[in-house]
Amino acid sequence: MGNCFGSDVPEVGAVKAMAHAHHAHPQVAMAKRVMAASNTNHAAVSPGMPGKSAPGAPTTSTGGTGAGSGNKRPAGGGATNGGSEAATLDGRILEVPNLRVFTFAELRAATRNFKPDTVLGEGGFGRVYKGWVDERTLSPARNGAGMPVAVKKLNPESLQGVQEWQSEVNFLGRLSHPNLVRLLGYCWEDKELLLVYEYMAKGSLEDHLFRSELRKGAGAAQPLPWSLRLRIAIGAARGLAFLHSSEKHVIYRDFKASNILLDTHFNAKLSDFGLAKDGPAGGSSHVTTRVMGTYGYAAPEYVATGHLYVKSDVYGFGVVLLEVLTGLRALDTDRPVAQQNLADWAKPFLADRKKLARLVDPRLEGQYSSRGAQRAAQLTLRCLAVDHKNRPSMREVVAVLEEIESMSRTATRLDGSASPRPTARSGHARRPGSGSGSGLDLAGPSGGRGTHPSPRVVG
Repeated sequence: MGNCFGSDVPEVGAVKAMAHAHHAHPQVAMAKRVMAASNTNHAAVSPGMPGKSAPGAPTTSTGGTGAGSGNKRPAGGGATNGGSEAATLDGRILEVPNLRVFTFAELRAATRNFKPDTVLGEGGFGRVYKGWVDERTLSPARNGAGMPVAVKKLNPESLQGVQEWQSEVNFLGRLSHPNLVRLLGYCWEDKELLLVYEYMAKGSLEDHLFRSELRKGAGAAQPLPWSLRLRIAIGAARGLAFLHSSEKHVIYRDFKASNILLDTHFNAKLSDFGLAKDGPAGGSSHVTTRVMGTYGYAAPEYVATGHLYVKSDVYGFGVVLLEVLTGLRALDTDRPVAQQNLADWAKPFLADRKKLARLVDPRLEGQYSSRGAQRAAQLTLRCLAVDHKNRPSMREVVAVLEEIESMSRTATRLDGSASPRPTARSGHARRPGSGSGSGLDLAGPSGGRGTHPSPRVVG
């Protein structure tokens, strides 16, 4: 989830007081408070929670058919239970979440008692474990049998995590689209809060852009070729366009490379809806909210004022597109001070066709369409416009990226290979500001998430 600074002090204080008054664990008190608010303000999207059931007792989920302990959701996902739904941009918005309610015992069995060697990653929310379930019933299965899943387990000391857990259920539990990670179910039992997702075998875009090694056993990460970078960007853009086209114009609010996950075939899917918000309603242009997001990706108008626009997401997309183009992180304190914020530093080079070649990731070794890179640079600049009104819609972004992909394919067919670019003596183009002693890592920093974190911002 990243590192936060600041906190919503009144909220935390109220939670602690409630927990003390009811002799309950803080996160359980928070869960009850959040769910009460959700039932009041979003009755149509609240999941079937085991509110009055004793821990471990069979529960009823909204939708699905009862089988065993808890209801089952078909592995294919997306089926509604007779409720209405909206279809848009190849996706669906369910009126109510249709999720499997897991017991804690089931998820403990699926992950082999949350063994350390099943850990996929860790963030502010807690750890994510790899587990195995039956493909048809989603019941626990033997290790290596059935279908792999990712199980996110809330850190018992996390307070903000409870709200993000609820947001995941409310948003991702209702949204069905090829470019959104599928939420299969959840568990709320005693003080345990967990979420169960489809397993994304290739990790995140961040893994492939910035890390020399992927997860244990995955081997060394090879630089992503230009064509695959474009395909991933298009998939992520389609997911964001779907959110923006929904009735409530869902604002994702935390678009970044680590939240773009990749399946076995490198299909991109957005994950982590903990900060998602319903967009403006009643003719308003924006919603006003506490500033939360990630340094380097958050739109300037949002950071400055707390005013969140649908096109605040477009700025974040522009930053990721810049990372895809350059192979450099959005924020890197190991770079010289003037270069630490990638978007601020790179804008002048994106606008200069002659300088652009020196900005492109040298690991591509010239194997990309120069015209395609120029169009991508122009699109990136538009997404990074200071005034949100001057940014394109995500539908337009998708259309332009598809044109760039087509252009790149054509260039490859005609030339037999992508257009090369000038190289320095080392075999790589010398980047702006990358002279001797600049400290700029041309290939982008490697290492784990802890080495170069993407800290959350909270105002």
